[in-house]
Order: sequence, then C-alpha cells, then structure tokens
Amino acid sequence: MSMLSPVDAYGRLADSTQNSRGYLLSAPVIRRALAGDVTRDLYVAFLTQAYHHVKHTVPLLMAVGSRLDDSKDWLRSELVHYVEEEHGHEQWILNDIAAAGGDAERVRRSKPHVETDAMVAYAYDVAMRRNTVGFFGMVFVLEGTSVALALDAASRIQSALELPDRAFSYLRSHGKLDQEHTQHLAGIVNRLDAPSDHMAIVDCANAMFWLYGNVFRSLERVAV
Repeated sequence: MSMLSPVDAYGRLADSTQNSRGYLLSAPVIRRALAGDVTRDLYVAFLTQAYHHVKHTVPLLMAVGSRLDDSKDWLRSELVHYVEEEHGHEQWILNDIAAAGGDAERVRRSKPHVETDAMVAYAYDVAMRRNTVGFFGMVFVLEGTSVALALDAASRIQSALELPDRAFSYLRSHGKLDQEHTQHLAGIVNRLDAPSDHMAIVDCANAMFWLYGNVFRSLERVAV
C-alpha cells in the first residue's frame, strides 16, 4: 500500500478501507433495520451494545490526549472538542432503552457481547500501546457509519415499532452531530503530516470496520 500524502489523506483513507466497510455494511441486521424488519428486542439489543462501547469514548479520547507529544499539541485542542461533544452520550442510550420498553438498569449492569468487548479492547490497545493517533481510524468508522445509516434507520425502526421520538435520541442526535464531525475529522487527518500517522489511521479503520461488523453480527443471536 502506498503512503498517504497530507493533502489527500482523508480521501485515501476512505479508498483504503472500502473493502472493510463493505463487510460492516453487509451485516444482515443492518439490512433488516433499513428495511424496517426489526423487533423491539433487536432494537434494544443494538442499544445495549452501543452503550457498552459508547461509554468508553471519552476515556479513550483522554487516553489518546495523554500520549500525544508536544509536536501535536494542536491535536489536544481537537480532542477537548470531541470530549465536550461526546460526554454523556451513554446516558442518552440508557434513556432510549427505557423509552423503548427495555430495562436500562439491567443494561447498565450487563456485560457486553464478546464482539463488543473485542472492539473496545482493540481501541484501547491502539490508544495505549500503538501509534495513538491511529485511534482516529475508529472515529472514522463510527462517525461514517452513523452518517450513512443512523437517521434513515431510526425512521424505519420507529415506523415499524411505533415507538416514541424519545426512544431515538442516540440515533438521531448522533446522526446529525456526526455529519459535522466527519468534516472536522477530515481536517484533522489532512493536517497530520507523518506517513506513519496516516497508515496507523488506515490500519485501525480497517480493523474497526471488521470488529464493528462483528458487533452487528452478534445481534443476530437476538434475532434468532
């Protein structure tokens, strides 16, 4: 794989992860959601796994910031912005679960699926042991998936299940927020000038598309 230049790094990131993105988007549960073929249990199961990875977003961002050297001090400011935007989103999910008829307290006490655990563990490994800037590969995956799917899926799921608007604060708010975040992320990726940073982001993104795809596939156990 060729090195990425700073000018087109974000576009090359998308190109370099296209096959892995296809694995995520081909998850049967995603196709069902976009077709409105979902149950209340399946929607709550999705929110449950979302809770188990979203609650780690702020700690991960802080871990990344703690490992940046002084040459990337500008990036700390960007991370502060992300922390402010992302803080408390796991509570949105618990509120949605309750509004959808689920047991939010039970979800809070539950353990994640092993697939979700693996995705979170990989993110911490990138943040704490590898090139910490690679973590933006996970940001690329989660925000890009949200923009591509969240708003459309929310409307179709709500129509199928006849749930109130308050059961969709996570999907709808994240979908709109992440539309802004994708442009912000592009600016960050294109500002990085070290080829090793670009490749670390690509490597993390490719891994995350597969790991997140497995999180969605783990929901099929609920569907069955």
